[in-house]
Amino acid sequence: MLPLQLIDSFLLDYNVGQALLLVFVLATLGALPLKSAKVVALNTMAFGVIFLLTPQSLVPIHYLFLGIALVIIGPLLWTTSRN
Repeated sequence: MLPLQLIDSFLLDYNVGQALLLVFVLATLGALPLKSAKVVALNTMAFGVIFLLTPQSLVPIHYLFLGIALVIIGPLLWTTSRN
């Protein structure tokens, strides 16, 4: 187990948006072996909403635009996926 000071010193260099983006990428990579486009679409929509609801005092404005893009792309992935 890592000491808390090591984790804290690592995370001080990044903002909340970067941490959420890393979690989004890891969650998407984790869903790819399932070979389900609907799971990837749900993941995309969920993170789009998370990026939209994150307070702008914590993240730069471009993460809001990323959230808007993900909220638009998620339903497109859902409708183009097979059963």
